[in-house]
Amino acid sequence: MANPKIAALAIDTRLVQLAKTWLGCDGIPFRATLFEKSGATNWLIPWHQDTALPLARRVAASGWGSWSEKAGVTYSHAPTWALSRIIALRVHLDASMPDNGPLRVIPGSHLGGVLSDASVSEYALAHEHIECVVPRGGVIAMRPLILHSSSKARSAASRRVLHIENADSLYLGDGIRLAVV
Repeated sequence: MANPKIAALAIDTRLVQLAKTWLGCDGIPFRATLFEKSGATNWLIPWHQDTALPLARRVAASGWGSWSEKAGVTYSHAPTWALSRIIALRVHLDASMPDNGPLRVIPGSHLGGVLSDASVSEYALAHEHIECVVPRGGVIAMRPLILHSSSKARSAASRRVLHIENADSLYLGDGIRLAVV
């Protein structure tokens, strides 16, 4: 979010309106991540949920834990109630096609709350997934708790996605404040 071009995109009225659709209020962008798959950078991501949030500081609060630090920022695995206040907008800088490792999701899986690793595996085996094939410039909105994965790309076609997370507030209660990163 420190990059002026990324910050400007994150508050573009079209993205703000998309976030509002899911959050019920104007979203506050707090984290942006660029994912880039290509012939040179290609990886497999197993089924998982996004449960770690960047926080302004470490606090002793129920449901928060597995603390870590990355690039000087404190992260914690968050409880379901906090993660339900987040929506990620995935802006596709390149087309996402079946052969370049697109995002896969299991619809409705976010409704089950934070799952253990074993439960994620069991759920993924028992439920159908969809591939998110999206044209260049398209946007996908996703909840952090939706089970998602991606396969390795089978082509050299680049797949760049800017993943911008929005919250309904930077303040999550009990002295807990999201960090903007």
